[in-house]
Parts: sequence; C-alpha cells; structure tokens
Amino acid sequence: MTVPGPVVLVGCGRLGSAILEGWLLTDTVAAEDLIILSPSEKPAAEAARAMGARINPPLEALIEAAVIVLAVKPAIWRAVIAPLAPFLNDQAVILSVMAGVTAPSLAEGIGGWPIVRVMPTTGVSRGRGVASVWSADPRAETLGRHLFAAMAETVVLTDEALMDAATAVAGSGAAYFYAFTEALARAGQAAGLDATTADVLARATLRSAADSMGDDALDALIGRIASPGGSTRAGLDALDRDGRLQTMLDDTVAAAVRRNREMGA
Repeated sequence: MTVPGPVVLVGCGRLGSAILEGWLLTDTVAAEDLIILSPSEKPAAEAARAMGARINPPLEALIEAAVIVLAVKPAIWRAVIAPLAPFLNDQAVILSVMAGVTAPSLAEGIGGWPIVRVMPTTGVSRGRGVASVWSADPRAETLGRHLFAAMAETVVLTDEALMDAATAVAGSGAAYFYAFTEALARAGQAAGLDATTADVLARATLRSAADSMGDDALDALIGRIASPGGSTRAGLDALDRDGRLQTMLDDTVAAAVRRNREMGA
C-alpha cells in the first residue's frame, strides 16, 4: 500500500518519537513524506529533519495530508487539533494513538473525518512493537494497519470497547514484566545471591524466555520446564496458590482499563 499524501505526526513525545523512529527504520514512511508538528524538537524529530522531514511548517502544508497522527496527551488533544482542522482535506484520515479517547469523542471534537485508533507499544522504535487497531471505516483501518504492520505485531479489534483492555494488556504489559523481573531479582537476593548476580540472571531469563517462546501454546511452554514434582512446579504452585496470580493480574488489568477510561473522559 502507498500512502496517498504526507503523513502528519502531531506530537513527538516518548510514543510519538518511537513511532517516528519505527517508520524511518522500516521505511514505512519516507522522511520527505513526513510533517512533524511539535512545540519542541526532540532528537527523533531532528534526525528526521536531517533526512528531509518538515518540522512545524506553515499549516497550509497540511492541505495534502493523507493522515493526521495524534500522539499528544489525552488532556490537550482538543486544543491541539482545533487550529489544524481548517487545513485538512476531505480525504484525510485521523489516526489516534491516545489512550482512552474514543472515536465518538474524536468525531465530536474534530468533525466528519474517518478515524482509526491504534495503540502501539514503544517497541515500535526498534521494529519489534505490538499494536492494536480499530476503526469503523475500512479505508482508515487499512491505513492504520499499513502504518504499523512493519514495526509491530498487529491485531485488529472487532469492537472499540476492547481497546482499553488491549491497552492494559499490551500497552502497559511490558511494565508488568519488568516489575516481575525486578521482584524475581529481589527474591534471588533473599535466597542468597548478590544484587548484581540476581539482576543479571533475572534479566537474562526474561530475554531468553521471550526468544524461546515462538508461537507455541503457553501451557505447553510451561510444561516443558515444569516437570511434575520438580522445583519449577513447586515454585509455580507457590506463585499461584489459591489462584492468587490470576486474581492479581485480573485486578491489574482492570485497574489499567479503569484508568484509561478516566483519562479519556
């Protein structure tokens, strides 16, 4: 698929910069086809400028834009989009990566342009992210998938209401794995390892597990390591005694879903 016009990135914070780096890394969007609107230039934007991207040009440059990517904080998007709207053409697509801001809210604040919501992880900067896509408009959905497929494992959601859950699992999930790894290292220290050794072992184990996972069923992967009656099985039984692991993660995801909806409101 060829994007039929410039791609406008509005906001170049942590997530916006990650998206920009991923586009350039994977050649999904050529630098000369990029327009970046940001109040302050970030390193990613400066690198894109050196490759031919336009940074904060006159708003008349938006007239031919094919897609406007909103990567600003949910609390300020209305103020950000208001001065841009008069310069958008009828065929432009609005692509939002803002957590919690629903398509009806976007339509109310923007107007009648097709909308696609995408929730990517910052791993897109390395071409190894995850992205959830939803749109009620087939053309907008196709465009959203195209802009992220080369740099993320992409799933298409059938209902916008699922976006908050997808965000809680994938958008926030990496932090949960990091927190678990940190706790595992501390448990290693409690068992007698020095802090450096425990940290190296916990981090390396996370990387090794991710590299070994492939597409196999998760219960099968667990079974390969946890032999009946062995030490791994004993540890897993302690981890999930009385179902507490599943309960804890249910509560974790539910809390993230609630917060996404609060931010959107």
